[in-house]
Amino acid sequence: MKLTQLQKVLWTLAGAGVIASGSLSLWVDYRGYSTRQVQEPAFGADFELTDHQGTVRTDDDFAGQWLLVFFGFTNCPDICPMTLAEIAAVMDGLGENASRIQPLFITIDPERDTPEALADFVPRFDAGIIGLTGTPEQIGQTADSFHIYYDKIEEAAAPDGYTMGHSSQLFLFDQSGGYAASWQYGTPAEEILTDLRERIAE
Repeated sequence: MKLTQLQKVLWTLAGAGVIASGSLSLWVDYRGYSTRQVQEPAFGADFELTDHQGTVRTDDDFAGQWLLVFFGFTNCPDICPMTLAEIAAVMDGLGENASRIQPLFITIDPERDTPEALADFVPRFDAGIIGLTGTPEQIGQTADSFHIYYDKIEEAAAPDGYTMGHSSQLFLFDQSGGYAASWQYGTPAEEILTDLRERIAE
């Protein structure tokens, strides 16, 4: 499996972001949110949000497809671009089976992440990722249904004077929208791809 040139560039930029914002990453890690796998009882994908083309989408729109779901924000300097680059590598590695899986990027920063902002961001990863946003209330409800943590953090050096702390696991939901698995941040794309191939072949 080979990364595209864009993905290599994103990995390089993301690596630089890790150095620049290591304190934030460590804050999230030490709080126990970014490295734990979900241990909650079975739950399902449940949302009604607006995609990066301005269309209202619900979980019902993706019935019959597997879903790869990641929560983040477009101004994220490290965790989000690195994870989305991994998703792109996984989708590339799936070959013909990629059509069976829909990756979703759900923002936890609706104040800045409008459909227009997502439309500028998600296509950069060239993986068919759909960006989703909504009102703060909608994002809060969606985060609750996915058992996701997020928090607005004041940071003078960040765009608009704040950044976001958030859970960073990658979720997998089956063709019926039921929770199937999750991978913690930093899991290699090859490991995710191997696991995913086994699951969708069942």
